[in-house]
Amino acid sequence: MPRVMAEVKEAWSCSLGEAVEALDAHGFDPRDEDSLAHGALWLRRLGNDPHFLGDLIVETLAACGARETAESAYGPQAIVLSGMREGFFLRANVWPSERDHAFRTSGARSFVYGIPHDHNFDFLTVGYFGPGYSSDYYEYDYEAVVGRCGETAELRFVERSTLSPGKLMHYRAHRDVHRQLPPESLSVSLNIVAANPAAGWFDQYGFDVAAGTVTGVLNPTATEVFLRLAVGLGGAEALDMAQRFGRLHPSDRLRLACFEARANAAGSPAAADAVWREAERCGSRLVAEEAQTRRRGLSTMR
Repeated sequence: MPRVMAEVKEAWSCSLGEAVEALDAHGFDPRDEDSLAHGALWLRRLGNDPHFLGDLIVETLAACGARETAESAYGPQAIVLSGMREGFFLRANVWPSERDHAFRTSGARSFVYGIPHDHNFDFLTVGYFGPGYSSDYYEYDYEAVVGRCGETAELRFVERSTLSPGKLMHYRAHRDVHRQLPPESLSVSLNIVAANPAAGWFDQYGFDVAAGTVTGVLNPTATEVFLRLAVGLGGAEALDMAQRFGRLHPSDRLRLACFEARANAAGSPAAADAVWREAERCGSRLVAEEAQTRRRGLSTMR
């Protein structure tokens, strides 16, 4: 489960500006213990100020949205507090209870409740307001998983616990899995999120905890969508790119998308089968296993 940073104790509070300035000066690298502890200290100090977030929301609303930019972007759940910095950003997350209007109108899935998932980035979080959401926590070995739907992930259940007020935790990328449950009443958490430009190429998975399997990738990239669209439109250049990326791209997920796009545009089950036979020999375990599944499906059509 996420590491509880119980050793980070601090009675002082700070403003949002002071926290951002301190993090800018020191940086935030969750792989480095000193940097992680420094970030946790300033998140603790920010969390000790019970008024800053309400004051910020009132100020923004009073300005009629004039500050609603990349530096202060409001969504239905996330409030971006700092914008993108050098390797990190700060945000507040709003967690409605089952009794709240937002939950009743949008549903549990809109807030990722009940959907077991990992993260493809590290982040620190602290319970800021309300009783806090609960989670069923699991761990798994990311390196042992290729990401195929239905693949066994060897999830290990750890415990159920709550992000109670003042509790500070480090969620570790590609290790900690949680299934979040709505809080008893409206709650807010504060985060320092590590922002690696390459993180989008590392998969974030959904899981079926009862079966212990991967249910799919939760962070498909825009590149995959554009590539599928270009190949579907029938351009020779797009098809050539899909063939090259399918053989050589460092992302297995994008390589799979290339073969899927080509198979969908193949025109017949026999032609699609030829694409998937090529995929079986491309050198990627993920692509090869998916190709075998697709070929079995095609064989039932013929």
